[in-house]
Amino acid sequence: MNADGPNTPGPGTRQAPMDPGLLRDWSQECVRGLTAVRGEINDLNVFPIPDSDTGSNMLHTMTAAATACADTAPDATLTQVIRAAADGATGQARGNSGIILSQVLVGLADAADINAVDGAVPFNRLWASGLGLAALAATRAVSEPRDGTVLTLLRQAAATAADLIDASPGDLARAVADGCADDLERTTEQLPELARAGVVDAGGRGLLVLVDSMVRVLTGVSARRRRYQGALAGGGDPIGHPSAGEACDANSSEMDFEVMYTIEGAPAEQIPVLRARLDGLGDAVVIVGDSSNTAGERFSVHVHTCEPGDAVEAGIEVGRVSAIRISCFVLDAHRASHDPDDRPAARARGVVAVVDGDGAAELFEQEGASVVRSDDGLDAAALAQAILAVDAAHVVVMANGALPAQDLVTVAADARSRHRTVVFLPTLSMVQCLSALAVHDIAAAPDADAYAMAEAAASTRRGSVMTATEPALTLAGACDAGDLLGLIGMDVLVIGPGQAEAATALVDLMLSTGGELVTVLAGADIADGVLERLERHVSAAHPGVEFVAYQSGQADEVLQVGVE
Repeated sequence: MNADGPNTPGPGTRQAPMDPGLLRDWSQECVRGLTAVRGEINDLNVFPIPDSDTGSNMLHTMTAAATACADTAPDATLTQVIRAAADGATGQARGNSGIILSQVLVGLADAADINAVDGAVPFNRLWASGLGLAALAATRAVSEPRDGTVLTLLRQAAATAADLIDASPGDLARAVADGCADDLERTTEQLPELARAGVVDAGGRGLLVLVDSMVRVLTGVSARRRRYQGALAGGGDPIGHPSAGEACDANSSEMDFEVMYTIEGAPAEQIPVLRARLDGLGDAVVIVGDSSNTAGERFSVHVHTCEPGDAVEAGIEVGRVSAIRISCFVLDAHRASHDPDDRPAARARGVVAVVDGDGAAELFEQEGASVVRSDDGLDAAALAQAILAVDAAHVVVMANGALPAQDLVTVAADARSRHRTVVFLPTLSMVQCLSALAVHDIAAAPDADAYAMAEAAASTRRGSVMTATEPALTLAGACDAGDLLGLIGMDVLVIGPGQAEAATALVDLMLSTGGELVTVLAGADIADGVLERLERHVSAAHPGVEFVAYQSGQADEVLQVGVE
């Protein structure tokens, strides 16, 4: 960025005009991407307040833009298509995040108008100039811009695009997306509110979806981003809001209401007056103008306040107010907590995994699953409550042998609703569950994703090493209490004098029918050096087979083994 405004491509750049159809495809891809991570973005939001609807608001706004795009004539020019998207987003924008998203589209539309020749403009020129204009428009719209928010990411994205103006469209788009991902990681330390919660900026996560979607449309592939863990995990339990009946301090950020409306006929010089008035009534003030000049002066207004009536009256004093929307944060939270099945789920997809051991819980949470502990036993009611807490429209559940099949039928009956489907995968161990999570793809269709996960689990042969608690007769012969038993499935096929001997014999037996990867989950009672000895044995006796081990900490098994 320079002091005079957004960097724009030089006149020497020569590239093919951007196809309006690509823009329509991008808008639809943005909707798909935001749908997939809506719950994740909702959970991340803690600034300006933890209102748990940032992802939902961005999705609603982008859906309006995509619908407007799709409704344009087949022969519409690029400028007409992007202007329709901007108008659709501006007219239907919800929340602070939705209004800022609308300004991204407004910036692109303005850039198209400025740079178009006969209604056409090259992608690099549109993306670089449009992101620059979007950054300026979004920053001007916010009453108190802060570093570490989506505004920071927009500025950096514009600068990256301007620096690579002569690159290929695919390379430029990838550089913008990868830079946005890097800048998103840095938001945690840039904004104190994010640092305290240990999260990245929610609006910035939504912007990353938009730029990743452009990469996918241009190249057919895009980077697979990590799951950004949110402070409101589980659908967004609003924290930090005053309870019903508590006094609301207009000088704090704990506002009870979100107010949005549209003003027409307001003189431009009165908008700063309105902004100052709203700043005195609340926070998160955003005021943006209409995306074009065809409808005259029209502004969208957003504010969080404890005085919704005064906020609306402030707008009436400067122009004609319409499309008034007032939401009560406390009431929304009450409805969500008391009637969880009377509303759509907060996120598109969720995975529930039943695990045993502290290390296993940490491992599976890192893989994106909502964890249910079975260390001290598990009943059907507890698992059903855990599924409800995920607050997802499609929930994949892996009980990993912790409950019998008849109990899972009860869980399904308790957890399913008109807003929620529940799929149980037939995993009988944590190693099978880990294989399923490795292929989990939130961007895939729910049925296709569940099928791929089930296939991965089924193709993983499972084994375990346990300590015999009493004398018994097994398929491997007679054992005494204290012997180490190697099981494949439920059958004892190895009896060893020690953990290492039983583990190596079991792995040899499991690899006798082939395999490329051995995964070991070490229990709480595993002896020192056993994993190292087992890894050396696999390397020497089975060249080319990969070995991976995790300290999972389960109490009832010395280790679990999975072979793929």
